[in-house]
Amino acid sequence: MDFNISLRRALKTGKVFLGQNSTRTCITEGKARLVVVASNCPGDFRKFLETTKDVPVHVFAGSGVQLGMACGKPFLVSALAVVEPGESDILTLARS
Repeated sequence: MDFNISLRRALKTGKVFLGQNSTRTCITEGKARLVVVASNCPGDFRKFLETTKDVPVHVFAGSGVQLGMACGKPFLVSALAVVEPGESDILTLARS
């Protein structure tokens, strides 16, 4: 599985929320099926994720800028929540 292709497909055909605030909301409302965080995601948000055992978390190997580029966005993305994968196979990260 190519992460970047799967992520772009999920963004195009599914429902993905970008940013820490939107991701936190999706988690607390029980909508998030997978959370992806950049390797340099702030510590306070990582601590919040540690208390959340219901949602699988994938740590992206790059920085927030690189995750933003992988999303096709011209800005930093430190966290994102996949609510619906659409035609993407991105949820296979949750099983690995």
